[in-house]
Amino acid sequence: MSKPELPTINGVSASCVALPHGDWPTMLDYLAHRIPAVSRGDWASRMGKGEVVDADGRSVPADSPYRAHTKLYYWRSLPFEHKVPFDEEVVFQDDYLVVAYKPHFLPVTPKGRYLQETLLVRLKRKLGIDTLVPMHRIDRETAGLVAFTIQPHTRDAYQGLFRDKLVNKTYEAIAPVNTALALPVVHRSRLEESERFMAMHEVDGPLNAETHVDLIETAGSWGKFRLSPVTGQKHQLRAHMAALGMPLLHDQIYPELLPALPPEVAPDFSRPLQLLAQSLSFLDPVTGEQRHFHCGRSLDLQAALAQAGALASPA
Repeated sequence: MSKPELPTINGVSASCVALPHGDWPTMLDYLAHRIPAVSRGDWASRMGKGEVVDADGRSVPADSPYRAHTKLYYWRSLPFEHKVPFDEEVVFQDDYLVVAYKPHFLPVTPKGRYLQETLLVRLKRKLGIDTLVPMHRIDRETAGLVAFTIQPHTRDAYQGLFRDKLVNKTYEAIAPVNTALALPVVHRSRLEESERFMAMHEVDGPLNAETHVDLIETAGSWGKFRLSPVTGQKHQLRAHMAALGMPLLHDQIYPELLPALPPEVAPDFSRPLQLLAQSLSFLDPVTGEQRHFHCGRSLDLQAALAQAGALASPA
């Protein structure tokens, strides 16, 4: 059975949970067991307000008998999120695509402790387009361009551009200059998940990551770089720059993973990762047009170093 036509509520689309074989007495009992991050009392309150529905879009009361091999739909909510004090901006919009500038610290899509403070949900609220789906992702810490599809029937064609490496991407980054390295350089390696939480590392084996690195400006021992990834591995640019001895300014993962902040503590918004997804270009598979998008921003080397203070003097 296909997903019912359910409304988007405050920019959030309905989530689905499949009900397996089991002996839970009621639907509330199962939801409290299956998703304990939401308290039993909160589930009961949501069900009482009609915020949990079945595959036909009908409200499911808390005392409804459990029915295995069916589906329930609900709308995620969080009791608290840290407000990201920077604005997104729509760079381009037509009938097929939305291209937006994502500020630092804002995730692309909902996950974990992030829901309303995500680019996707902000754009759905702003534009009123419930069918928005990202063509690709960039890290929460990274600023820059993210492209979204609008029409479900063209989604695979656009997302396939990234799968097939048919998108030219350029980034800017600020990092210490490795004077022993001849620049520009093309760095190729194999990246895989490491034992460190969230981090990637280079290992032996067939190459799966390629980045072109060019130095475009210097200030003392620091530089602004243009990075052009050919592939799109997780954390590729951050891991490659660290491997080259040039970890990005304010990187919390490379070369050393810093302790995660407790949920109640907001990030230090004055210290954004100095990485900017500046441009995207590709041949549009639907319209046949050559597309080129630029975020209209550039990293400021002097300002970043001045703000960083003592950090701007690498050992």
